[in-house]
Formats: sequence, C-alpha cells, structure tokens
Amino acid sequence: MSLAEEEILDEGLYEHYAFTADPGQEQMRIDKWLMHKIANASRSKIQAGIESGAVVVNDKPTKSNYKVKPNDHVRVLLPTAPRDTEVYPENIPINIVYEDDDLLVVNKVAGMVVHPGHNNYSGTLVNALVYHFGQLPTKDQYHRPGLVHRIDKDTSGLLVIGKTDYALSHLGKQFYDHSIHRRYWALVWGEPKPKDGTIRSYLNRDPSDRRRSKCFETEEEGKLAISHYKTLENFYFASLVQCELETGRTHQIRAHFASIKHPLFSDELYGGLEIRKGSALPKFKPFIENCFTIMPRQALHAKELGFIHPTTGEKMFFSSELPEDFSTVLNKIRKYTQAAPAMETDDE
Repeated sequence: MSLAEEEILDEGLYEHYAFTADPGQEQMRIDKWLMHKIANASRSKIQAGIESGAVVVNDKPTKSNYKVKPNDHVRVLLPTAPRDTEVYPENIPINIVYEDDDLLVVNKVAGMVVHPGHNNYSGTLVNALVYHFGQLPTKDQYHRPGLVHRIDKDTSGLLVIGKTDYALSHLGKQFYDHSIHRRYWALVWGEPKPKDGTIRSYLNRDPSDRRRSKCFETEEEGKLAISHYKTLENFYFASLVQCELETGRTHQIRAHFASIKHPLFSDELYGGLEIRKGSALPKFKPFIENCFTIMPRQALHAKELGFIHPTTGEKMFFSSELPEDFSTVLNKIRKYTQAAPAMETDDE
C-alpha cells in the first residue's frame, strides 16, 4: 500500500470506484470521462465530487478540467462504505436461445431486472447467471458478471452474455463501435410523422424526475442518442414501430418517442397510460384499460440481435417472438381496429 493510500484510509474514506485509463486513451476532461464510467452520474454531480476532493488521479486530488491521460489511475473515494458488492447465486430459470464456450444469448422476460442495483439486490438476471454458470468475467467493479449490455426491467427480449474475458471485451468493443445490430419492436400512441425517420437528441437524467431520461439539444447537456424507426402497422390511435439503435442510452427509445408526443403504449413513466387518441371511438376507454391490464408495462421488446462471434468471426443473428402479453394486446388492437367504424370523426 502506498503512503497516499494509507493517508486516505486514515481519513476514513472508502473506495467506491477505481478505473485505469486505456493505453490509447485520448485526452479528455475528467468530469466528462467519468460520466461515461459511472452509471447515472450527472456532470454537475461529478464536478461537485471533484471539488470536494472525492476524486484522485494517481493518488493525488484533481480538478474538473484535468485531462485524463493513458494509464491514469482514477479513484472515487467517499466517507461511506460501499455496500456488499458480492452477487449471490439464485436458482432462477433463464430462457437460453444459444450457448457455446464463449457466450450465451438469453431471452429476458419482462419484469426481471438485469443486474443488482438500488432496491434490486436479488432476483436479477445476474443472480441467475451466477447460479447457472458460476464465475463469469466482469468489465468493472459494478458487480455485473457477464454483462455486455442491458435492457430495462419491464422490457423483454434478447441479451448477449460473455462467458470469457476475451468474449466480454470483444463484444463490448462492438457495442462501443456501434457495430452491433439491435432491433426493437414498440407499440406507440398515435401515428408518427414521418412514418419512417430518425430521432436524434442528447439524453440525460430529467432534473424534475430522476427516474426518467430527458432529451436535450446540446452536447453539454447530455449524451448523443440516435434511434432509427420504421412504422410496421398503423391502427389510427396507435402504431407498431420497428426501432434500430445507433447508440444505447438509458431509456433511449422510451424517451425519444415521448419527446415526439408518441409515448410507448402502457409506459407509465413516460405518459403512456394517458389516452392520446381515439377517445371518441365506441367503448374505447374500457377496451384500452383492458389492454393495460393484460400488459401492465411498456410495450417494448428487444426482438433482434446480431454481432460478430468473438472467437470464430462468424456473423451471429438471433430473433425472438413477441411475448404473450405484447402479442395478445397487439392482436386485440388489430381486431378492434378492423371492427370499429370509420375513424374520421375522432375527438382530436
């Protein structure tokens, strides 16, 4: 232990995060660099931590304008002890659609949290993975063994898991380079115009509700987020859309469609429980409420996933069917639309 480390421990501080910059790291302001390293951390919060002396680089306190250099060792030290980061195995079934020595692809059910976090320290996909596969590699100290990416708790669909350090690193770089194929199906309120298009914004936490992400206009306000969409079916009051992600930010699809006034159907957090169109149709409200009961979560499914196999170099592609709740609601809406009278006299 270095003298600096002994002094830090004497001050009663505990290490919460530790990062080592890559050998090829381009110089970048440390506050911006840490935004990419610490999940859900705002730039202002990071800057406040730096000003309080909580961030040290190579065992020395730093400033917000310090530029991270190759091989820098960056630590975040706080007076409170970090919680127990051990992931405990739990015998939870997993729907595995593909597995080999390097990776596996799982079809996650809606309602399952991907990794342990605030108020969700058990019952997660990671707890199940540890039970079924034992020791898996991890990219960082976030107690997320095997995880290359994630999807929201109430989003269903495909995830790839790395079983070796090499596979995890190789797949992670594909995500970083945006070369991964990810296609989602979503049911949204109304009819997006144009029918096919791209939503581009800078995403960050919504200051008025930290559970949500919000679209901003400048790079200083958030991280670049790009979603390409294509309308597959129109139902007048709702549309089935296909989304391809160029980036993968927290709640990206949900926040993007909410920003263009077409929130995801049944998405309580982003206004999807509000009837946006169709209220003048016969028996519409009880019909929609029944749909919400069948699918009490956002209508979003990670349907397709494609990547290059880390070891063989083979192009891998996987597709999953819509889960029962999503397909049931979609079929009900199709039947309702076909049976309803002409829809030219809506209340909007």
